[in-house]
Amino acid sequence: MAERTQERDRERERERQLPRIRLDQPRVRRPRFLPEYDPEAFGRLSERIARFLGTGRFIVWMTVIIIAWVVWNVSVPDHLRFDTYPFIFLTLMLSLQASYAAPLILLAQNRQDDRDKVNLEQDRKQNERSIADTEYLTREIAALRMGLGEVATRDWMRSELQDLLKELEDRNARGNGERRDLFPGDGSRGSDVPDR
Repeated sequence: MAERTQERDRERERERQLPRIRLDQPRVRRPRFLPEYDPEAFGRLSERIARFLGTGRFIVWMTVIIIAWVVWNVSVPDHLRFDTYPFIFLTLMLSLQASYAAPLILLAQNRQDDRDKVNLEQDRKQNERSIADTEYLTREIAALRMGLGEVATRDWMRSELQDLLKELEDRNARGNGERRDLFPGDGSRGSDVPDR
């Protein structure tokens, strides 16, 4: 029993010596064996290279280098040649260039696709906002039109005033002296028909 107690005490002591993992603090970074790189910087570099590979300048430079390579290895003395007739080293260099160019171009295309997705999502949200604004304005204009249907317009007022003017002119032209009210009623100041 004393052995068990001593064993438990030793285990507790080991637990105390081990550092506790705290979740509220960042973990200590472990050393890495692989080199670290910034993916954004690498992506920007790959886009620059892919843009250069897609230009006429690259094709011209590549053609000049290949022609110079072939002319050098055909025309100079044998001891100065570094790649003889089947041009195996030239083929190796062109294969190496192609093996690096293809992944760089694909990486640049993937980055462009990601940017296009973000732009497409922003355009879609902007279109949704524009549609919502247009629908709101359409409802407001319809409400204003409905409200204006009950309001006396300038043209309606003009026509009413012109009718009253004609009626006054007709009365003066008749001149028979009979008195006619323009606004018939019971003589009270108010009217039983409400104004609009």
